[in-house]
This record gives sequence, C-alpha cells and structure tokens, in this order.
Amino acid sequence: MDALQTSSYESDPNQVLTYKECEPTYFRNNFHSVRILEDLQSLRKNEVSCDIRFKADDGKIVIGHKIVLIAASPYFRAMFSNFDEGNKDLVTIRELDSTILQLLVDYIYTGEIMVTKENVQVLLPASNVLQLDYVNGVCVDFLQKQLHPSNCLGILAFANLHNVTELLSISDGFIKKQFLEVVKSNEFLSLSSEDLVKLISCNDLAVPFEEKVFESVIKWVKYDFDQRKDFLPELMEHVRLPLLRSDILNNVVEEPLLYNSPKCNNFIIEALHFNLQKSVILMFNQRSDTSPKCYTEWYDPATQLRENAPGINDCRKTAGFCVISDQFVFVMGGVNGSSSKSVSMLDVSSQSPSWVPMVDMLVSRWQLGVGVLDNCIYAVGGHDDNSALNSVEVFDVSIQKWRLVASMSTKRRDLGVGVLNNLLYAVGGGNGKVCLKSVEYYNPTLDTWTPVADMSVSRYGVSVGVLDGLIYAIGGYNGEDLKSVEVYRPCDGVWSSVADMEICRFRPGVVALDGLLYVMGGESVVGSIIDTVEIYNPNTNTWTLERLSRNKVQIYGGVVVDRPPKCIT
Repeated sequence: MDALQTSSYESDPNQVLTYKECEPTYFRNNFHSVRILEDLQSLRKNEVSCDIRFKADDGKIVIGHKIVLIAASPYFRAMFSNFDEGNKDLVTIRELDSTILQLLVDYIYTGEIMVTKENVQVLLPASNVLQLDYVNGVCVDFLQKQLHPSNCLGILAFANLHNVTELLSISDGFIKKQFLEVVKSNEFLSLSSEDLVKLISCNDLAVPFEEKVFESVIKWVKYDFDQRKDFLPELMEHVRLPLLRSDILNNVVEEPLLYNSPKCNNFIIEALHFNLQKSVILMFNQRSDTSPKCYTEWYDPATQLRENAPGINDCRKTAGFCVISDQFVFVMGGVNGSSSKSVSMLDVSSQSPSWVPMVDMLVSRWQLGVGVLDNCIYAVGGHDDNSALNSVEVFDVSIQKWRLVASMSTKRRDLGVGVLNNLLYAVGGGNGKVCLKSVEYYNPTLDTWTPVADMSVSRYGVSVGVLDGLIYAIGGYNGEDLKSVEVYRPCDGVWSSVADMEICRFRPGVVALDGLLYVMGGESVVGSIIDTVEIYNPNTNTWTLERLSRNKVQIYGGVVVDRPPKCIT
C-alpha cells in the first residue's frame, strides 16, 4: 500500500509555489498581430464569418468582415455607423474600381500593397476615399521617384486634381528647377494658357537667362498659332524683357509675332528704356552686434545710398560670388565658416526677389575663387575642411550641370580669380602655411593651366579686379595685412605696382564699374572689420576713401547688377 506514493504536488494541485525575489516580467509577442491578420485573411478567403459584401460597377464582389474594416478605415467606420448600411450585408460602391477596391481590402488584411505605374493613378485617389494614409503616402513616394522633365507637368496636374498637397509641392519645385528641360517636352506644348502664365510668372523659376522664358512662350504659341496667337500679349506681360541683354533684346524686337501687337510693342519700349539705366552694387555684409549677422544691401555709388536687399539665410563670408547677365547673382560654397557644396541664386529682376537653391557643386569648398567665362561659372580651388584644393569645376548655366575640368598646378585657398581675354587667372592664395605669389591661367579651349609671372609679393586672401584689359591684385596677407596693389599687363607679361590703398585689407570685395575699381570692406590684421569703400581711378592712379555711416559692419563681397525694380529710388 505504501509502495506507490505520489508527490505532494500531484496529490495537491492547489499547492502554492514559493519563488525567489523578482520583479514582474512583461512579455510581448511580436508575431501576434501578424498571426491574427494572417488568420483573418484566411477566414476571408474561405468566406468564414464574413458579414459584408461590396459590389462595384462591373458587378464584381469583394467580401470582408465589418469589424476589421471599421478598425482600419474611417471611411468604413462612417459607413457602418449609418443605420441603413450598417444592417446591410451587400453595399454598392460606385466611386471605386473593383480591382483597386480588392487591392485596398487586401492591404487592410495584410499590411501589404503593390504600387505600379499602371495602378498608381487610380490607387492614390481611392486610398484618399478610404482614408488609408499609408497607401496614400507610398503612392506619393512612387510618383515622386517617377518625376522627369517629360512627365512632371502631368504629375503636377494629377496632384492638383486630387488635392495631394505634398505631391503638388514636390512636383512644382521640380518643374521650376528643371524648367529648361521641361520646355522641351510634349507636355509643355499641351499646357493651357492659364497654366503657362502660372509657370512663367514664378519668381523662383531656375532659368539662367530671361530669353529662355521668352523662347518658351514663342515656342508654345507657334505650336498651335491660330488658336494661341491671341494669348501672346498676356504671356509677354510675364516675360521680364527689361532683364535681357541689349543684343538679345534687339533680336526680340525682330520677332515677327510681336509686330502686330501694340501691347507687346509697349513691353519692348519699356525694356529698351530700362536698359539705359545705371547699375548698382549688391554688397554682402556681416555685423557683429545684431541678428541676422549676414545680410545684403544695394549700394548706388553715384548717390552713396544703401538700401536693404533680399535677405540671405546663412553667412557666406568665405563663399564665392559672381553674376550672370547682370541680373543673376550666384553665391557658392563657404556656409557659416565651413566648406559646402551648396549654391544659391538671386534673380534681381524679380518683383519679389529671393534666394533660391541651385544645383550643388561636385566638391565641397570654402575660401574659393569664382570667375565667369562664356556664361559658365568656374569654382576654383579653396579648402574642403581638410586641405587646400587645386580642383576646378565649371557650371554650364544653359544645362544646369557642374563638371570637373583640369586642376591647377598648385593647391590654392583664399585666392583671387579674374577673367581676361577669354582666360581664367588664378592669383596668389595660400597652400598650407605658405603664402603664394604665383599666378596661372586656364584656357577653356585647351583645358590646360599655364603659369605666368609671379607677383612681386605673396598674397593670401588677395582680391582681384579686372579693368580696361588689366588684372589688379589687391591687398591680402603675407605675414601682415597689405594695402599694396599691383597690376598685370598681358601684353608684356609682367606685374607692376600702382598706388597703395589707404587701408590694409584682407579678403575685400572688389568690383569694376564705370571705369573705376571699388574695393569694399575686408578685414584687418587684428581681426577688426572694415566698413569703408576705396575707389581707384586708373587715369590718375589715385584712391578715394569713402567712409560709410554704419558701424560694426564688414563688407566681404560684392557684384555689379542691373538696377533692380524699386531699388534705391
């Protein structure tokens, strides 16, 4: 009888176990929700416990469980909250294609969706109807990746039709940035006059020359001349003819389509008058006592008046500056004292000018030199936060692309760059701890760099001005800040000294205007800022100092532009 004894647990299953001290442990089955969905999908496929059927226009039936659909979609939640439809087991849905409805119901049960170029235009508005945000988002991502100059106008129209704000913004930005390629597409030729006006009137349209906008308008009108000729005056109202170079404007005058339109002729007369106006200087400044610290100003040398110009977000003190066609100002690299690939452009002709991002450079740079040759922008040397650079890249504004060209023979940072006789000169600069006096020029036809005579002194942080066929090397540093200036005459290939400036200047801004050199701001050896302008007259070999009225302002760059509308009146 005692031979078959059982354990106390077996004899008393209600016995309370004892444990060592421990905290409660929380467990989560990460596969639980997936398993539930899989089981629900299996039940649906086998039509187990399904309590709703949807009938589309083509008569096809899609089945499901009300409670699952309610949990996934506010659309179905509202539908089944309605007493009449809530009690039905068959609901007709006319606004959704049956194939797409099946896809979306499958998504609700699986969390998976296949987006294709064949279904995305139906899937996106359908996901809006059912309020399935994830599906809507992946459709937007899909279309964004499909954006191309040949289809972006159609995608914009689609986004506008269905009020897809994110896709609308993305495609609109793409079109503005790729305008030169977009106008080559068949979609462009199919635009309505209203949509074309909306496009060409944008202030942030990325076009290197305003004649490209004019050409696009003429192309659009000629495509269906009989139906579109009456729209020409309305379209020409949005072409900024005053910003065209005089030679281009003369070609516009000869355009036959404009002959018989008094309104178009008035636009041309206005542009011709504007071309007779004087230029101003756009100055780049930095303050030490206010915010924003970096800003721009219009400066009229004739009146010595200064007015606020469009704000620039980042400090570009070590950036490169240039201007194309006297109206498009480019600033590149040198963001907030570090190297950068970023490029921004300002169209000074715009009624509301603002800085817009352009295509990034290929190489991150600061303390670079910049020159314009044949309407191409050259970014020369500089520093990439690790070492000085000898690489050079060029931006072709007509195709909006950067490409590398031959490198300089010497690495140079804080160099000066000047363009003369279709050659690009790299002057001085620094290489490590060495201040350079060497100079070399780039021939774009041969893609080669060639050395010329050295300057008389080394110049790091030198600025360059080109005036009357001569290259001026101005200021800089070679152990101390310099106020000396020397000039290079290509005819005899030598440098010679001219009159010194009154103030030593390191990294000043330099522009040539009306036969004079304007040397603006810069820094001094003690790091103090300089807010004066010195003007050099080559006929008298003299400098005139102009003290500006504002204190604690350093001018670190400047470009000459055509007088913008409403500027310094």
